[in-house]
Amino acid sequence: MSTKTPWWIRIPLLFFLVFGLMEYFIDSGDKPAIIAYPITQFFMLLVLLILIAIELILRSIENVMFQTLSEEAKERYLLAKNKKTEWKWANNVYERLTRSKAIEREGEIIMDHNYDGIRELDNVLPPWWVYMFYVTIFFGVIYLVRFHIAGDYDQDLEYEQEVAAARLAIEEYKKTAKDLVDVNTVVFLADASDLSAGEKIFNTNCVACHMADGGGGIGPNLTDDHWILGGGIKNVFNTISEGGRDGKVMVARKQSLKPAEKEQVARYVLTLVGTTPTSPKEPEGEIWIDPDAKTTPKETMPPVEQEKDSTDLVMNGY
Repeated sequence: MSTKTPWWIRIPLLFFLVFGLMEYFIDSGDKPAIIAYPITQFFMLLVLLILIAIELILRSIENVMFQTLSEEAKERYLLAKNKKTEWKWANNVYERLTRSKAIEREGEIIMDHNYDGIRELDNVLPPWWVYMFYVTIFFGVIYLVRFHIAGDYDQDLEYEQEVAAARLAIEEYKKTAKDLVDVNTVVFLADASDLSAGEKIFNTNCVACHMADGGGGIGPNLTDDHWILGGGIKNVFNTISEGGRDGKVMVARKQSLKPAEKEQVARYVLTLVGTTPTSPKEPEGEIWIDPDAKTTPKETMPPVEQEKDSTDLVMNGY
């Protein structure tokens, strides 16, 4: 019944083996199975208790069988059980890597130097140190050939590549990190949850000046195509963040609203364009034409200008 592996190694080894198999076969998504499914915690506790019980049973069986042995057999059993396992190959490797002159032979390698009674031995370096020195020479040759003769990438190029990769990673992260959105990265998305959240923020902070339907009061009308500080998601986001014109009521919300909240309310404000408020205020500012919109000059031209343009074409013989 004697084993070379002690119980304090067997039990953790088997326990973590069962744990690894459980995590491998149970599909729990991004979370570990033991967290996603609390029942697995009870299962692993049961496994641990079973392993401990098995060890206790084996220990009892071993004790019973030991009592049936003769005295001579008991001595042999105890001698074999208490015999330490020796790793001869490991000991041989260790001795070869660390061997040096025996202390009994130091008289042969002692040097004439004497510093206040301290003598110096002309001993050889340990083999492990010498082998590592050979490895550094081999590495240096490869490095010389690759980077100085073959002309592989240098430190400047490596730095530029890592900076470019880091910038791309940051941009990808900003797309999903709403609290890092700014005037340069904000985009309009008609997401129902965001628009609902933006409406709540609007009703809390903006209805006093713009009315609940966006028709305008102290503040301008938000339902027409005219904008004082520019339309579009970026301009609206910037106006919410930095405030309106100097001396006007519109205050900056960059301290009171998080970036994600400013993005949500800016999206909601844009959904008010084209709606019909109860008492709309007269348009203020200039008509905003999205520079990224795919329209022709004639489509963006006011009706009077379109008519004038057509008359000019007829008069010129076209």
